[in-house]
Amino acid sequence: MLLLVLFPLAALGQGRSRSLKIKKATQEEKWQKKFTDSLSAYRDSIYSDSVRVEPLPEMETAPFFLPMTFYKGVAHNAFSLDKRLSDSDRKLLNIYLNHPELVKNTQEHLDAAGPAIAPKTVTGNPSAIIKKSAPKEPEAMPLDVVVLKPNFWDFGGDYYLQFLQNYLTDNWYQGGESNYSLMGSVKLVANYNNKQKVRWDNTLEMKYGLQTTRSDTVHRTRPTEDLIRYTGKLGLQATKRWYYTFQLIAQTQWARHFNTNSSKVTSDFFSPFNLNLSIGMDYNVSWLKNRLTGSIHLAPLAYNFKYSGRLALSKRNGIDEGKHSLNDFGSQTTINLNWKFADNISWSTRLYWYTTYERTEAEWENTFSFQFNRYLATKVFLYPRFDDGVSRDDKLGYWMFKEFVSVGFSYSF
Repeated sequence: MLLLVLFPLAALGQGRSRSLKIKKATQEEKWQKKFTDSLSAYRDSIYSDSVRVEPLPEMETAPFFLPMTFYKGVAHNAFSLDKRLSDSDRKLLNIYLNHPELVKNTQEHLDAAGPAIAPKTVTGNPSAIIKKSAPKEPEAMPLDVVVLKPNFWDFGGDYYLQFLQNYLTDNWYQGGESNYSLMGSVKLVANYNNKQKVRWDNTLEMKYGLQTTRSDTVHRTRPTEDLIRYTGKLGLQATKRWYYTFQLIAQTQWARHFNTNSSKVTSDFFSPFNLNLSIGMDYNVSWLKNRLTGSIHLAPLAYNFKYSGRLALSKRNGIDEGKHSLNDFGSQTTINLNWKFADNISWSTRLYWYTTYERTEAEWENTFSFQFNRYLATKVFLYPRFDDGVSRDDKLGYWMFKEFVSVGFSYSF
């Protein structure tokens, strides 16, 4: 009979206990949901001008995100007759009683450290819509759009002015005569390269030099260097360094030239004038770590035009007597190289060779430059020439040679 009475009471007690646990679990889940929803709302408010934030639960959540601390207010509220424990106080008290090993700090420690961030006073209804001003984007400054066209041209060149003075007394034991010499040179370069297989190279060379001659009673000064030469190349790229090329070379001089103590003209402006047109291939040279640069032009087909404005000079320049011009065809080779041995020593060479297989014209210009500084340099010029289309000399045959050494102003750009 007693068992029949106790069994329903035990079952009733277990049911009540299970009901309390379910209710407690439901409250905790409800509190957790409210807390996570509030955090999500505040997060979303960063990206929205206005967002509705539900009021946080009465329970203070900060103590559970900090190292566990014993707060005096929790114990005071627990033993006070007129105070009621909040949900957060009740949970903290549960931790103090059941897990004291988790409590690391006391309220005195926090008061001594002080607040990390001064608390802000919130006024108004926490359920109201919180409007946040989105950060104002800086206004775009007005910009002028400038479209730059690619520049395919490359300009450069160099020039120099050389001066030489030589003085001898009349009784100098070796003989000779005093003289002054002055020579200037300008080289201008304008090259076009569109980076799409088309190149157009242009070079203009101009030289002129004068020398005083006391032994020449007819002329006070005589030209020593005289040149006007244009070289143009139009190329279409075949491989990385080879180009199909059309080349034009035009050359004449500035002034009249005379023999010593004579008024007989030996050469003049457009007497002679040489024009050479050739079709072939160019090879761009870039050797010895780019210290040796230049080009090699090989033309199996070339047309040569030679003109003399003075009929008296026609035969001297290989043109039939009584005629102003000469036309012929052949093959041609031009080599232009610049070898920089050191920072202040360089060698520039030009080898021109043209042949009709009946006559040959070749010239090899060599200039060695020794640069003392940016503006002062010494130049050594060696110029052998061969032309079997002119009258043969008794001593040198068809060979000619020219040489000079000078010191003076030099500048490249």
